[in-house]
Amino acid sequence: MNHKLNIAISSYRSAPFGGGQGIFVYELSKALQALGHKVDIISGPPYPSLESGVNLIKSPGLDLFSTFVFRDRLILFKNKKNKSLDDWFEFFSALMGGFPEIKTFGNRLKVLLKDSPYDIVLDNQSLSYGILQVQNNIPVIEIVHHPITKDYKYDIQFSKGIIQKLSKWRWFSFLRMQKKVAPQINVISTPSLNSKNDIEKDLNVIKENIFVIPNGIDHIKFSPKNHIKRIPGQLITTASADVPLKGLDFTLQAISQLKKDYPTIRLIVIGTPRPGGHTERLIQKLNIEANIVYKTNLTKEEIAMEYAHSNIAIVSSLYEGFGFPVGEAMACSIPLIATNVASIPEITSTYAELIPEGDSKSIENAIRNILLDPFTYQTRANEGRKHIINNFDWEKIAQSYENLIYQTMEKFKC
Repeated sequence: MNHKLNIAISSYRSAPFGGGQGIFVYELSKALQALGHKVDIISGPPYPSLESGVNLIKSPGLDLFSTFVFRDRLILFKNKKNKSLDDWFEFFSALMGGFPEIKTFGNRLKVLLKDSPYDIVLDNQSLSYGILQVQNNIPVIEIVHHPITKDYKYDIQFSKGIIQKLSKWRWFSFLRMQKKVAPQINVISTPSLNSKNDIEKDLNVIKENIFVIPNGIDHIKFSPKNHIKRIPGQLITTASADVPLKGLDFTLQAISQLKKDYPTIRLIVIGTPRPGGHTERLIQKLNIEANIVYKTNLTKEEIAMEYAHSNIAIVSSLYEGFGFPVGEAMACSIPLIATNVASIPEITSTYAELIPEGDSKSIENAIRNILLDPFTYQTRANEGRKHIINNFDWEKIAQSYENLIYQTMEKFKC
């Protein structure tokens, strides 16, 4: 079997700039289209940016998490015409501190795909009740970047007081659904061996049903800009969400110590801080407001320019199913400091300075070492780019998905 297919990629939210889901949906759809397949994206809001020729089918939820102001959420709810039971559930569940988007997206998806024209559905990370019903009629590959049990673990670990813990428990209540659904999914794809082991353990999935296909890195747009001079003392990190899992606290603490010897040190943070949130308060407490610069909603080209201006990239995550910022920094040939956890060493191999997680002193020491000997670390960074090109090219990744798609379709017929 090697004919061209009609493929649906479903994604409950696909923000084009914040987080990896929008990036993944864009890149995979583009790469599968380049192989000659017709690809549609079915997405809830926020909607992705897509390559020309890839069709977007909107599954309009309420998009309640575009704001945390009750009045604004009420307006969104009131403005929704022909409200369904899912709309009512979504509004009141969010009102009570839950995250209902995944469940309601799955319910809307099963209706959209009732008379499906597609050969296969690739569902991005929902593990919803709805996808089980889709799986009864169409071959499905569920893509699980990592089990959300890990996010829950670290959010609880860093919560202060019983009220915060109860709030996190309520937010992650969708995990009960995902734990029920995951063992019933026939085919799961995940981007790292580490994630495969965690899915097997945390979600009780038979390991024979889990296939490892790494994500690709756009090494064309993420590339060195040799004509650009690096700004002395500038570092860069990515924190797409104000959550403990990204480990930004430890990088900020390292900056506060380095400031004593490098008063003009500056950290570019690619991401959006939550106004009045934990990270904003920590920056004020450490008195490093002048040393931290947030940049939001940047294109790939703009992010690559920020890497080109910076001397060191830092990924201080406590866990990564697959760290796009790791591969993107390496593709830009910038010396990289990254935590030696989860999937990160699978991506970096020997081409980054790997440090223990949750250790600001290790980040500080690694930054000092690179600033004192930039030539040695730059030479390794240049080799790191070659490693990314050889192992994380999207065309090769798409071919791996294509093989798994044909295999899944054959299995579905049996």
